[in-house]
Amino acid sequence: MSAAGIVAAAGSGLRLGADRPKALVPLAGRPLVAWAVETLLTGGVDEVVVAVPAADRDGFAAALPRGVRLVEGGATRTASVRAALAAVRPGVDAVLVHDAARPLTPPAVVARVLHALAAGAPAVVPVLPVVDTTVAVDPAGTVTAALDRSTLRRVQTPQGFSHVVLAEAYGALPAGEELTDDAAVVRAIGVPVRTVDGDERAAKVTVPHDLHLAELQVRR
Repeated sequence: MSAAGIVAAAGSGLRLGADRPKALVPLAGRPLVAWAVETLLTGGVDEVVVAVPAADRDGFAAALPRGVRLVEGGATRTASVRAALAAVRPGVDAVLVHDAARPLTPPAVVARVLHALAAGAPAVVPVLPVVDTTVAVDPAGTVTAALDRSTLRRVQTPQGFSHVVLAEAYGALPAGEELTDDAAVVRAIGVPVRTVDGDERAAKVTVPHDLHLAELQVRR
């Protein structure tokens, strides 16, 4: 089974307090996006397409290995994935969509997603259990119910899909509509999404504290 990876890397670094796109912020001397691309390739993906801000294309080109294709990302994550998906070769069987903001995702997570796709699943996401007490609240912030966390999961990336299924789902998504992730896009056309085990190391880097924790992991 041939597989392509898409990395959404066009986001700003505002919440991270950075003076550059988040994906170019260094972790242990390497940009976050370089870690994410390496994870996909080591995990078994054949090629990678990265959606980047047009103004920073040269910076991304310098940070990534030859063979990684760059496309201009959009103003939103959905628009960026659309652009990268359009650049994936027609003959590819599967597409994995990964976030540059999850730099320390182990390649084993990629391999589990690919294995599930090869076994016939049309869509796969890595997940972790919810370990904290989780509640629902009303608009005033008052707790209205305690949720059964045994049925809840935290979703990570890379999320994997049949190339045909993902292309069909994005083709059916109305222009301008934004969903929370790519699994939501395929679920919108009725495609079931299977889960595999995620990994705590695949935590998302969003604020400075997250980056500090990632630095500590790398130093271990």
